[in-house]
Amino acid sequence: MPQMSPILWLNLYLMFSITLVIFIAIFYYSKTPSSSPESAKAGSKQSLNWKW
Repeated sequence: MPQMSPILWLNLYLMFSITLVIFIAIFYYSKTPSSSPESAKAGSKQSLNWKW
């Protein structure tokens, strides 16, 4: 059974690491924002009446 040399293990590690980073970037940038800025501003204008 042949063994892999250390440089081949390094190449394999780099390939999987770069693939993981690419997939994380794709999923991060493919998301669309769930709410628009106008709806977020309207929700922040509500005042709280504290009754102690």
